[in-house]
Amino acid sequence: MARSKGRQKAPRLRIMVGDIVQVMTGKDRGRRGRVLEAYPREGRVLVENLNVAKKHQKPKVLRDSGRMGQQAFKEGGIVDLANPLRAANVMVVCPGCDRPTRVAYAVREKKDGLGKVRVCSRAECREEVDRA
Repeated sequence: MARSKGRQKAPRLRIMVGDIVQVMTGKDRGRRGRVLEAYPREGRVLVENLNVAKKHQKPKVLRDSGRMGQQAFKEGGIVDLANPLRAANVMVVCPGCDRPTRVAYAVREKKDGLGKVRVCSRAECREEVDRA
């Protein structure tokens, strides 16, 4: 049986930009941070100040210096860059119980009628994770 070579659908991430997450494995295990970017196709999230690597950069000449005939330089040296983490290695922190949790979905009353919202999956909590 032949597989279709069409574009595959990106897997659904249950982690959204702006969520507070806790790292469960790796060198930053136990640390928390806010999600800056999500890459659902790669299954990764970029968390501020976590998974930081050092990069050695050469000084660069900027094209539009704006000064009369003088060149402007971008400094070189060692810079810190945040790298994306695998989404499977982080968990959303519930704002109600302040513990890392899996995300469940529930139909709740919203401003514009009924809607699906993300909730804490712990039985004793069940508070909304969405901050909207």
